Amino acid sequence: MTELANSIRPIRSFVLRQGRMTPAQQNALESLWGRYGIEAGDAPLNLDAVFGRSASRILEIGFGMGSSLAEMAAAQPEQDYLGIEVHRPGVGNLLKLIDAHPLSNVRVISADAIEVLDRQIADACLDAVYLFFPDPWPKRRHCKRRIVQPSFVTRIAHKLKPGGCFHLATDWEEYAEQMLRLLSAAPEFANTAGPGNYAPRPAYRPLTKFERRATHEGRDVWDLVFLMGKNTGTHTARLRTHL
Repeated sequence: MTELANSIRPIRSFVLRQGRMTPAQQNALESLWGRYGIEAGDAPLNLDAVFGRSASRILEIGFGMGSSLAEMAAAQPEQDYLGIEVHRPGVGNLLKLIDAHPLSNVRVISADAIEVLDRQIADACLDAVYLFFPDPWPKRRHCKRRIVQPSFVTRIAHKLKPGGCFHLATDWEEYAEQMLRLLSAAPEFANTAGPGNYAPRPAYRPLTKFERRATHEGRDVWDLVFLMGKNTGTHTARLRTHL
């Protein structure tokens, strides 16, 4: 029974396609990881110790090449940003951006986000979680690979502080509908745009290459901004801290 359990591989929301790493990205990984990178582990992180201060904490899951995360961190230096990404060229690129600006309020983890959430992020320690343009896995037989599932929504609810913000964005309409359905059904969350509605893009979210590509190809983009707690009137002020 144990051997069978160990042989069952978890369904992952990503496939590692590392692609070509530029010399600059490789150099950033080698020279900057020790300063800004966090190794995967089994113990919850002390984020005050990681960042050397107490501040609002924002987690971005799947930051891609890191340009949006770096732009947000530069615009909001009073907030701390933790980024998770499995693709090493993107990790190297973000490290390069951190060093170029420079940004002292960004740390990076290169690991499976589900494992990081379960093992390294303490409950009720995050002010916001961002999930921008996750892989939509458009084929019906692959939908089970989408990261936004009921169990994932529950995980995020556990990690957010009361009034914390969960912001998602996608350019895939059917995935947006699934996200809206799941978040609306979660008792922990309230839709800032009102029941059944999508939110306008908040000013803090930069336009991404995915969004520009979607616009060029004639596709819409949907933002969903949910807060912990069912009274949106009470918690709307909380959202303004992320604008």
